[in-house]
Amino acid sequence: MKRLGLIVNPLAGIGGRVAFKGSDGADIVERALALGAVPLAPSRAVDALKKLLPLRDDFELMTYSGSMGADEAEQCGFAPTVVGRTEGAARTTADDTRRAADALSREKVDLLLFAGGDGTARDIYDVVGQKTPVLGIPAGVKIHSAVYAQNPAAAGKLAGLFIEGRVKRTKELEVMDIDEDAFREGEVRAKLYGYMRVPDEPRFTQGAKGGGHSSDDGFSMLGIAERIVHDMKPGVMYLVGSGSTTRAIMEKLGLPNTLLGIDVVKDRQLVAADCTERRLLELIDGQPAEVIVTPIGGQGYILGRGNQQLSPDVLRKVGPDHVTVIATPAKVGSLPSHQIRVDTGDVDVDEMLRGPHRVLSGAAEVTILEVV
Repeated sequence: MKRLGLIVNPLAGIGGRVAFKGSDGADIVERALALGAVPLAPSRAVDALKKLLPLRDDFELMTYSGSMGADEAEQCGFAPTVVGRTEGAARTTADDTRRAADALSREKVDLLLFAGGDGTARDIYDVVGQKTPVLGIPAGVKIHSAVYAQNPAAAGKLAGLFIEGRVKRTKELEVMDIDEDAFREGEVRAKLYGYMRVPDEPRFTQGAKGGGHSSDDGFSMLGIAERIVHDMKPGVMYLVGSGSTTRAIMEKLGLPNTLLGIDVVKDRQLVAADCTERRLLELIDGQPAEVIVTPIGGQGYILGRGNQQLSPDVLRKVGPDHVTVIATPAKVGSLPSHQIRVDTGDVDVDEMLRGPHRVLSGAAEVTILEVV
């Protein structure tokens, strides 16, 4: 019988909806909680585990105590083997993640499933390296690392295929992370920390984030910005998402821009900058609104990676017909399977957004891509 290890970083991603752009550090966690942030990683882990329920008699689930895995496993109906306990602190820490990874590695689990973000991936890499195959359940704010599944359901499905022996090979994929302090100042400093072995099935993994722009991108971004600004309607709240492609819109308007946050524009004037989920909900209450987002190059996510302020509640208020996607031809060419992805954390909202979608690729150029 195979052994599946499970680690949940219960505080991963807690800073996303309150616009903290990361969750690393005890001070960030406390500030996020004070602003009303709710931990999302436990529910993401539960969503993955539910896909494994039909196989629960075929493997032994091993995990850490409490919210680091045991609670989520028991919520799903598993009877996990608990291999260790946290040391009683009010909040779990990176040291807890590393201790859990060490304990499960010593138990020689066949696959280590973990819920978190890039910081969690780094902590696990520091302990297991390439000794144990791993698979991440995406639950962080910034997920540049390629060791993650596309979404929690995909993580559960791929873990099941690995347990059944239907996926046997592993592939070395990147563990990436960025400097969160620089990130909060609008600068991305990404670093490769190493590689971990992941079940080799590209249909379920998200891949690494692409970067860089060609000279042609600049002309395309200018054309996109001109078209968006020209088409702006009076009285509409425009929720401008993060990224350099959307930044061109703000530059065209002559407005300051939060490169890695959500800014709101109405009548071509800045209404609010770097908004939290709560602030966005206040601003669009009873108001017509439009969301403008761009995919992450190489991964294809338009929602759920780095812009969690655009939460399911915000998207329900805006409506699926009022989500504008923009991408340069080069970025469109980098997208996996010529698709764009959503992972909002709400199955119904994801389904609401799926299907063919118009993507503005230039001043007069539109590409039809499938949202999956």
